[in-house]
Amino acid sequence: MDDMDDRSANLVSALVVGLADELDEATRRVTAQGATGASALATILAVPGEHIDELSRVLGITGSGTVRLVDRLAAEGLVERRPGRDRRSVSLWLTERGAEMATAIVAGRRAVLRRALETLTDEQARQLTGLVEQVLATLAVSRERADRICRLCDYVACPQDDCPVERSVS
Repeated sequence: MDDMDDRSANLVSALVVGLADELDEATRRVTAQGATGASALATILAVPGEHIDELSRVLGITGSGTVRLVDRLAAEGLVERRPGRDRRSVSLWLTERGAEMATAIVAGRRAVLRRALETLTDEQARQLTGLVEQVLATLAVSRERADRICRLCDYVACPQDDCPVERSVS
């Protein structure tokens, strides 16, 4: 679609901004950790035993920034460090409280989107899903970008073998 008109592009942009604001607000209702903390919790929920270097890559922050974030999450009783694959590595696991919070973050995200899209008919929703899958596949230009796109995803609702982002980088 080479000539999307300016109004259509503006409408899509407004939709993205509006949804981002709603998603941020839903996250703030669950945790004071902010978007990065929420992303860390959701990522560890999806990938128990995640290593700090992998979490850093998914979040798009430095290793030292990730260590500080994990320190805060651990101090709040949300994450615990366990021995990793070797003596030098550490794996991250959610505590019971952390798992409850991460689950609430993912559920809040789902509720925001359901409210935003509830006026669509079943056919419109199917069409939108197809269009969104196509756009997401285009955005996933690398493994790193794909992991960042899906950092707050509900892997039960969209398992990796059915994920357009995952398929585009596999």
